[in-house]
Amino acid sequence: MRHDSGLVVETRDHVRLLTLDRPERRNALSSALQADLVEELLTAGSDGTRVVVLAGNGPAFCAGFDLKEIRAADDRGEPFRPPMERPGRSLFEVVTECPVPVIAAITGAAVAGGFELALAADLRVAAPGVPMGLPEAKIGMGANFGSVVLPKRIPMGVALEMLYTGAYVDSDVLERWGLVNRLAPREEVLDTALAIAATIAGNAPVSVRRMKQTAVKGLELPLWQALRLDVGPNPYTSEDRKEGIAAQLDKRAPRWTGR
Repeated sequence: MRHDSGLVVETRDHVRLLTLDRPERRNALSSALQADLVEELLTAGSDGTRVVVLAGNGPAFCAGFDLKEIRAADDRGEPFRPPMERPGRSLFEVVTECPVPVIAAITGAAVAGGFELALAADLRVAAPGVPMGLPEAKIGMGANFGSVVLPKRIPMGVALEMLYTGAYVDSDVLERWGLVNRLAPREEVLDTALAIAATIAGNAPVSVRRMKQTAVKGLELPLWQALRLDVGPNPYTSEDRKEGIAAQLDKRAPRWTGR
C-alpha cells in the first residue's frame, strides 16, 4: 500500500516495512508523511506486527523536515510551531514509544530530522560511508529530539561536537561508537535489517515487548527502582511462557499467540 504522502507500507509475516518514498525530495518529512508514519506506528503491535523496519527509497534515508514546506508556510505568514508545541504527536516520540522493536535500515544520508528518526529507532543497520548528523545549528533550527537523545547514545563530548558544529559523521565512525548496530553493503542493508527483524519476530512477542519497555523505561532509574518496574505484558504469567517451555522440551518450533 502506498499513501499519497509517499509512505509505502508492506507486511512480511509479522514484520511491517515502512519505506519513505519521496526520492525527489530526499525523503523529506512533510507534514503528511509524518502523520502517516505516526498512524502506522500507533497501530503496530495491535495487529500482529512484532517488528517495524524503517527504510528510505533513493539516495537518502531521510533529509529531515521538508524545508520547502516550512518556507512556504513562512511566506504565508504562518507562525512556526516547534515540534513539542503541536497538537499532534511528535513522530520521534511515537517511534520511541512504539510497543514493538523498530529497526532503521539506512542506505543513504540520514541528516537533521532524518538522523533524529534513526536515533529514535531501537536498532540501526547502515551502509558504510553514510553521512549522518544534525546540521540544525547551520540553519537556525533546534534539533530538540537529537539534543536530548544523542548524548544518551554516544559519549557526551562527541555528541556535543556534532550538535555544535553541525558536522556530519560517517556511519563507519558511528558504528565504532556503538550507535550503528551493523554495517552492511548498501545493497544488503535492507535484507540485513529484515533478517534481524525476522529473528526478533520469531521470539515470544510478549517477552520482546516486555524487554523493550523495561529497558527503555528503566535506563535512567536507579538499579533498585529499575528492577521493580512492572511495565508492559508479563511474560512470566503468559500462555507463551508455557508454550515456549513445552516447545523447548518437545524439540519443536513454538507457536506463539502473543497472550
